[in-house]
Amino acid sequence: MGIKELLQYKREEILQLAHPRSGYRGGIAAMKDDQAYLAHISECLTKIERYVAGGRETFFADDMVQDAVIRNLQTLAESTRRLSETVKATRPEVEWRSIAAFRNVVVHDYMGLDSEQIWNIVDQDLPLSKTPLMLCCKNNHGKKR
Repeated sequence: MGIKELLQYKREEILQLAHPRSGYRGGIAAMKDDQAYLAHISECLTKIERYVAGGRETFFADDMVQDAVIRNLQTLAESTRRLSETVKATRPEVEWRSIAAFRNVVVHDYMGLDSEQIWNIVDQDLPLSKTPLMLCCKNNHGKKR
């Protein structure tokens, strides 16, 4: 099951858990620029690749690898959620809303996470998103919000 199926399955739970001010961009978050979030995204992609370099067997054999991957997926998703709409508009092929929704699942339904689904996301969905995300990081290097 990929991220789309996971999100469809978890849609009701996501909607119930969504905070009414989840789109809020004030306070400390507003002071940070897109570059910080883009750096987090790039760093998370690199770490996840390194953690799963041993393949499926290594991922399933080591709880610490699973925890590290999930944590970096969460950080990546949180960082994409906080990017400005201007930056997101440079890469319309990235499913920004799906990534943000996935973050809600990881944060609020962490007990319901399935390692097989996480592996499928890392193995199938993340490679499709990596190039546009990295291009977004590269193309917006040094730009402030």
